[in-house]
Amino acid sequence: MRNSVPELRAAAGLTQSELAQRLEVSRQTVISIERGRYDPSLPLAFRIARLFGRTIEEVFHVDD
Repeated sequence: MRNSVPELRAAAGLTQSELAQRLEVSRQTVISIERGRYDPSLPLAFRIARLFGRTIEEVFHVDD
């Protein structure tokens, strides 16, 4: 699964650490999500999308 988290985070002017704090996860979790090594839980995906004012579908993209 691909995602737009790095671009959205940069556009919001947030560091990985700041994003992690806002989401109440570790910086390593943010890094893993951004690199596509970890698919977030549904509640976390909703929190990420909500934080950026997007839908889950706008943030996370399923590879066909």
